[in-house]
Amino acid sequence: MQRTKFREMTCSIARTLNVIGEPWSPLVLHDVWNGIHRFDQLQAHRGISRKVLTERLNHLIDQGVLERRPYDKRPRHEYHLTAKGTELVDLLMVMTRWGDRWLAGEAGPPVLYRHHACGEISQVDLRCAHCGEAMHATDVDSLPGPGAA
Repeated sequence: MQRTKFREMTCSIARTLNVIGEPWSPLVLHDVWNGIHRFDQLQAHRGISRKVLTERLNHLIDQGVLERRPYDKRPRHEYHLTAKGTELVDLLMVMTRWGDRWLAGEAGPPVLYRHHACGEISQVDLRCAHCGEAMHATDVDSLPGPGAA
């Protein structure tokens, strides 16, 4: 059976899923964003197998969202977000908002986010890049773009 090649689809969602569609990838990115940079720390924090973590880290490096930086004379590395990876964390924050709203239960969200600019605990809110108004699925139309097939 041949694996579907999401990266070749004319669909931005499919292409993004090619980068982070495997369940461990967003969790690894989130951990790196939260300051967990070393292999052993990542492995221990999530309880992920060494083999799977190695595969995920290599994939995320190949996709340009993580970079490997040496931290010891031995071949030991830390993992850091690239600019591309940092922007991908914005997507994870939108996923977090949805999960907090629909799946957190009575206990509430497991993590809170403090906005640097105002110092308040907040959540991501999608806004139009042109007018600044709220931008949700019910507020937009989907039109063919220049890269449409």
